[in-house]
Amino acid sequence: MRAQVALRRPSTAISPQQEALDFAVPAAEVESKQQGRASRGRVSGPTRSPAAAAVAAFHAAFDLPRRAMPCVDVGEDLAQLRIALLEEEVCEFAAATRAGDLVGIADALADIVYVAYGAALTYGIDLDLVLAEVHRANMSKLDSRGRPAKRPDGKVIKSDRYQPPDVHGALQLQLPLSLA
Repeated sequence: MRAQVALRRPSTAISPQQEALDFAVPAAEVESKQQGRASRGRVSGPTRSPAAAAVAAFHAAFDLPRRAMPCVDVGEDLAQLRIALLEEEVCEFAAATRAGDLVGIADALADIVYVAYGAALTYGIDLDLVLAEVHRANMSKLDSRGRPAKRPDGKVIKSDRYQPPDVHGALQLQLPLSLA
């Protein structure tokens, strides 16, 4: 089994409940940030998640736009297409939810994830890496006893221990994505 390193800031105190839910990256793929920035200090997931790998294979097979590194400049037409695709899938989810159609809900949720991974690949974003950072931040919403606070409607709210996600830092640490 490969050694794992959780993606979080070194100063982050974390409960056993949080530890159990952290996403992990192989230690062999993490180089110390103190050694410099050129290509060191960058991390990427152990391999792509099954979802990311499937979408990458789809983009390669159909010769769809993909970038190796994060880049916002994808062109207006492509940016509008990515927005329209996500909006379409979210509308399908909403319609299936309102209709009480479990199969439609499942299909729409899968499509949302698939299209989101496709958008990330279009922008050169390692979405698995960003999800790990967002997960770390979300887990910091637990209070000092490891308990969640929720609004009456069930939405989890931030505790005084909350640390926002460092998405900028995650993007800076990203290794180039394989485009094959």
